[in-house]
Amino acid sequence: MTDEYKRANRLHWDERVTTHVGSAFYGVDAFLAGDCPLKPADLDLMGDVAGLRLAHLQCHFGLDTLGWARRGAEATGLDFSPEAVAAARTLAARAELEARFECADVYDAVNALGETYDRVVTGVGALVWLPDIRTWAQVVSALLKPGGVLVVREMHPMLYTIDDTRTDGVLAVRYPYFETAEPLGDDTEGSYADKTADLKNRQSYCWNHGVGEVVQAILDAGLRLEQIREYRDCDWEPLPHHGMVQGDHGMWRLPSAPDELPMMLGLRAVKPN
Repeated sequence: MTDEYKRANRLHWDERVTTHVGSAFYGVDAFLAGDCPLKPADLDLMGDVAGLRLAHLQCHFGLDTLGWARRGAEATGLDFSPEAVAAARTLAARAELEARFECADVYDAVNALGETYDRVVTGVGALVWLPDIRTWAQVVSALLKPGGVLVVREMHPMLYTIDDTRTDGVLAVRYPYFETAEPLGDDTEGSYADKTADLKNRQSYCWNHGVGEVVQAILDAGLRLEQIREYRDCDWEPLPHHGMVQGDHGMWRLPSAPDELPMMLGLRAVKPN
């Protein structure tokens, strides 16, 4: 990632931390009252984490990291935003949960964390901020102990290609499916967590990564794929002009039957002993 793109993305995320912590989208108050921020698909892919060392890459302000800590993991979160890491540490104290949070670029995670883990997890909406999925996979492999497991539940790269501004109900491809050398720039007002938020650092840069690119990067890094899943529903409403309906666990789905588009992608891979 060039310094220009990295700096813009860091400013973008730094500014959104306060908005996100206070938003209904993230539900911090509910978490502090005992609710679990993790979706059933997360829990299904991950399995029991009690007593395991877990690293959450690109953890934002640490809500899901602390969700894993509450379930018994020795959890560590890493994010490149100092504002997010500060908020994560504050949230951990408020929740009375033990967790470590470090500020570093994900590509520098091996040096920044200095440890290996039983589980490495990356959350929804993380991979599109990475210009190079192959280097990311090498970092993940280096962080895992032999026998350790990578868990990814992510926005499906096909969903990321769809024109979300259309109001005619047509699902049309607008953005690249495969990783590109140059990023896709965006300067949308507000935030996905609060579209009315008055935010100044609007510019950001993303890269999509096709399913084959992600899977091959994981395989090339020496991991063995155990599960790959495509989901029909999504954590949020990504296509608000397409009549999406909200169902179990607050998940959103297109109304068509059968569904026309995969919404989320799940992966589980193990590092051989």
